[in-house]
Amino acid sequence: MPTRHPLLAGLGVLSLVATSACDLGTGAVGGDEGPVVRISMPHWPGGQANVAVAAYVLENELGVSVERVESDQREAWEALGGGAIHAILEDWGALPDRTELYVAHKGRVVDAGPLGITGHVGWYIPGAFADAHPEATDWHHLDEYTDRLGGRIVQGDPQFATHDETIISDLGLDLRPAPAGSEEALIEEIHRAGRGGAPVLAYFWEPHWLAAEVELAEVDLPGYYPRVELRKYLNADFAAEGGEAAEFLRRFSWDAEDQNEVARLIAAEGLTPTAAAERWVTDHPDRVAAWLAED
Repeated sequence: MPTRHPLLAGLGVLSLVATSACDLGTGAVGGDEGPVVRISMPHWPGGQANVAVAAYVLENELGVSVERVESDQREAWEALGGGAIHAILEDWGALPDRTELYVAHKGRVVDAGPLGITGHVGWYIPGAFADAHPEATDWHHLDEYTDRLGGRIVQGDPQFATHDETIISDLGLDLRPAPAGSEEALIEEIHRAGRGGAPVLAYFWEPHWLAAEVELAEVDLPGYYPRVELRKYLNADFAAEGGEAAEFLRRFSWDAEDQNEVARLIAAEGLTPTAAAERWVTDHPDRVAAWLAED
C-alpha cells in the first residue's frame, strides 16, 4: 500500500519516536516537562494496536508523554536516520535500500530485534468456497474459477503498492486488479463473501483481526509475497541515550494473536486505541512486567 500498508514500498509504518524538547538529533529524551515519545500512527489496525499498547505502557508505567503523528514508511526511515524519529516498531522490510543506508552504511540506526510477528501478504478466497472447490487454492487451476470470482482480485486502497499486476501477467491469469477503495471497504467485501455472498478473490495479509471472524484460504502462489519477520529499529543515539524508554522498546514484542486481539477491539468493536490498550494491558500484567524488567 504505498503509504498505507507495511509490506509494500511506501506503506505506512509504525514508528515510535522519542525526541528532546531542545534537540531532536541528540537521542536524549525529555525537556522541561519531562520525557516525550512521539508515535507515528499508521492506518492499518494491527499497526494501531502496536502504537496503542506501547503508548499506554510508556505513559502509565514509565511516565513518558506520548504524541501520535502520521508518517509513511520512507519518511519514517529518513527521520529515523536523522534522529527526528527514534524507533520503528513494525518494519516489513519494504525499503531495503534505507536499511542498508542507515544501518549498514551510516550506522545511524540499529536493529532492535523482532516484534515477534511474521507478516505475510497473499491472495485469499473464502474458506467455504475453498472447501467446495479445493483446486481453486492452486494458481494453476485459478482460471477455472475466475468467472465465479468475478474475474478480479479485489484490493484495498488504490494507493496500495502490490505485485498483483505482475503476478497476473507472469502467470497468464484472466484477472484484473479491482481496488475496493479502502481497507474498510475490502474488509466489508470479504465479510459479505464470508456470510454467503458471491465468492471473492482478495489481496489480504496476516496478521489481521478479520481472520478470527471470517474463514479464509490462501491461494498457493509462487514466491511473490514472502513471509517477513517484522522487526524494530532504533535511532543509534536514542538507543544509547534513551534510557528506560529505549530499553522498553527493545523488549516490546508480542505475537499475532495479541496484536489481533487489540486490533479487533479498535476496528470491530469501536473502542478507542487507548481503551483497547488498557483492556489488553490489564489482562496481561505478566507480559507488561517482562517488558519493563531490568536486566
